[in-house]
Amino acid sequence: MPEWVNRPEGSNWGDFGADDQLGTLNYIGAEQRRAAADEIREGLSFCLSLPLDLPGKVVLNPRRKPPRLAPTYLGDTPYINYPLSNTDPVLKDVLSDDQVVLSTQYSTQWDSLAHVGALFDADGDGVPERCYYNGHRAEVDVLGAEPNSQHASFAKRLSASEMAKSPIQGRAVLVDFVRHFGTDRVIIGRKELEEVIAAQRLEIREGDILMLRSGYAEALWDMQDDPDADRLGQTGAVLDGTDTALHQWITDSRIAAIAADNYAVENPNADPHACCLRLPLHHHCLFKLGMPLAELWYFRELAEALARNNRSAVFLTAPALYLRGSIGSPVTPVATI
Repeated sequence: MPEWVNRPEGSNWGDFGADDQLGTLNYIGAEQRRAAADEIREGLSFCLSLPLDLPGKVVLNPRRKPPRLAPTYLGDTPYINYPLSNTDPVLKDVLSDDQVVLSTQYSTQWDSLAHVGALFDADGDGVPERCYYNGHRAEVDVLGAEPNSQHASFAKRLSASEMAKSPIQGRAVLVDFVRHFGTDRVIIGRKELEEVIAAQRLEIREGDILMLRSGYAEALWDMQDDPDADRLGQTGAVLDGTDTALHQWITDSRIAAIAADNYAVENPNADPHACCLRLPLHHHCLFKLGMPLAELWYFRELAEALARNNRSAVFLTAPALYLRGSIGSPVTPVATI
């Protein structure tokens, strides 16, 4: 159990228990799931994931590599189109079996609460230490390479697998920035967000997941294996992570998570001296509130169906992979209406 004396201003550390690893996902309970099921009316379902080999070339983040598929091996023998018997006239099965090397946050993804921490004096000794949501510590709860481990990193606590054990399933609301602003770059603070919510008559409840459509992932889909970084940098609405009024709205709304179709959810802070580095909204959500963020989701067909039916809410199923120790997770979200 993490121990701390100080908690960051504006945080909810300890509100869900001293040992909590789920943060605002605690807002999704049985009542919220039952209410979410009421959003299933047409019986239509939509995949909200890009193919996990997009965004194509390594443009958005050079640290994150596209997936590489390969056969499994027995000794030096690759099991791809492998005949199980070359001699038996009866046993004629042919087997293909594969494996993948995948950056967990390359494409459609969840950020876990172990993804972004901060230097903060949680133990009150006057010296800031590296820590994460609810006082969890670097090198205690989130590990680098250790002797005798098969892993080179491992989140013992706050892993994305916690979002699989308590699977993410509930009501989600689409905020369609494309319908309101088009697909040009627009910076969204609290004022602009509330303008869209009012214009689209959105009802946002405690425990909802906010889905933000900017058109960015749709542009990526259209570009396929040749993404244009300059054009993408001018595509779609992004949240203003420096807007403290927006931070307060996110806190007060008691939403469970934010899932965006763009890269990073927020507009990176260009000020190198900013108090919270380049991603202040990540700092507020992941570090202070324990609110998971999702990136590069895909909303085109869902948005069209919701608009046709004059609707905005869906039943969402979006658990992370149950991969213990993972800091991010690919996800194939499914929206049902």
